[in-house]
Parts: sequence; structure tokens; C-alpha cells
Amino acid sequence: MQLGIRLHDTRPLPFEERIADVHQLGFSCGHLALSKVIEEFSTADEALTPGLAMYIKNVFARNQVDIAVLGCYLNLADPNKEQLAATVHRYMAHIRFASWLGCGVVGTETGAPNETYTFTPECHTEEALKTFTRNLRPIVKYAQKMGVVLAIEPVYRHIVWNPKRARQVLDEIGSPNLQIIFDPVNLLDVENYKDRKAIFEEAMDLLGPDIAVVHLKDFVVRDGKMISLGCGKGEMEYDAILKFMKERKPFIHATLEDTKPEDNQKAKSFIQRKYAML
Repeated sequence: MQLGIRLHDTRPLPFEERIADVHQLGFSCGHLALSKVIEEFSTADEALTPGLAMYIKNVFARNQVDIAVLGCYLNLADPNKEQLAATVHRYMAHIRFASWLGCGVVGTETGAPNETYTFTPECHTEEALKTFTRNLRPIVKYAQKMGVVLAIEPVYRHIVWNPKRARQVLDEIGSPNLQIIFDPVNLLDVENYKDRKAIFEEAMDLLGPDIAVVHLKDFVVRDGKMISLGCGKGEMEYDAILKFMKERKPFIHATLEDTKPEDNQKAKSFIQRKYAML
């Protein structure tokens, strides 16, 4: 396991200082969402040039930190045609940028069939899945052309909400350049969290060969709502997931999520101890 962190969960320092700080904290990779991490220069589509890619790549290399995920978490099921066109343009720009950057994957969630990217019962319909898959197909084709992996992240409150639907999308697209970001907690909701052991096992069984990155966090249920936390603060059981990683994906990138600057070392130590004990 190569353990890292979601970079916008770290101290809000200037870009070069932030990546140096991530190295000092002992993380070997990071999840990079450009607009959430970089404030001192533009990361708009037109700014994503080969020169910027080389600059960012060199900053990470100097600090011995991999870019595990280049995040582009936008709504590919947006019914607004103008907004969808802008979203597709941004995905294409990120995929080109990733090819120059040499990052692990371009990562995305799977949207909602509305302009506000909010959960409704329609998210879980076959119609929504067809819309997402149709809009995803040309993005994956472009990723394949550019030699980049696009990884979708199943989330209970989005369109691809369980392992079976994720497997369906992978099989329908049928490209080695489409893979999975496995965030176990994101497969849970108040409706199903008590069945989490079976859900995680199903995910590893159905999606295991195509899992490219793992996200690690914790959760609690309070007042009928799921709340995400840093690792070691909630109800999450990690042994089966860490065993899967250790036995089947020994050098996989795994990034901590929902930590705070003051507790990321505790979360890192917690996961490292769990991993070492297996």
C-alpha cells in the first residue's frame, strides 16, 4: 500500500509548500483536485498546458509524492445541455493534462439526473444509468486515445450506487481505461450500513480486478444521517479491505479522506498499524 491523503484536507499553504508539507507528514501520494488545492494561479481549462503539467509534475517529484488521482468530480448526467457540454470539455482537458502529468487516474463520481447534482430517487433508475453510461462512453474513448485511466467512484447517493451497477457500467463500456476508485464508506447510507460487511465483500468480488485506487475514511450514524470522519473515529471495520489490498494490490495508491490537518497523523498511524497486523 502506498498511503496518501486528499490534498485539500491538508494545511492551506501555497502550492509548493503544501506538497513539501505532505512529504514531511510521511505521505507518499495525494488526491489532487486542482481548484481546491491551487489558488495562486489559474487552473481553468485553457491553463492546463504541457508547461503547467511539467511544473506540477516536478514539484511532486521533488517531494517524492505521487499524484494518485487527478480529481474531476462533475455531473455527467446533467440534463442542461450547455452545462453538460462544459463538463465534457473539462473532462477532456483533465484527461489531456493527466497524460502530460503522469498521474495515476483521472477520478470521477457518477452524478445525478438533475442540474443541482443532488440525490433524488431518480438517481437509482435504469434511465439515469443509461444517461450516465451514454455520456461516459466518449470520455472513456478519449481517455483510451490519450493513454489515461478514468476511474469512477460508486456512491450510494449517485447513479452508480452499488457494486452491481458499477460492474454493469464497466462491462457495457468494455475498456481497460475505465476502472474503479473503491471508497467503501461511499457505498453506505442509513438504509444499508448495517449490511456493510456483505456490501464490501460484494464490491471486492465483483470489482476487484478493476480497482485502481482506494479511499479510506470512517463513518458514524447520528440523528438518522451518515457522517464521514477520518479513519479510526467511527464504526468502520477495515480488516477485510486492508487484507484485499495487501494480498491482491500490494502497491495500490490509498488516500485518506475527511481528515483534518490536526488529526491526519493519527489517521495515518491507525491505518498503518491495522495494515501491519494483517
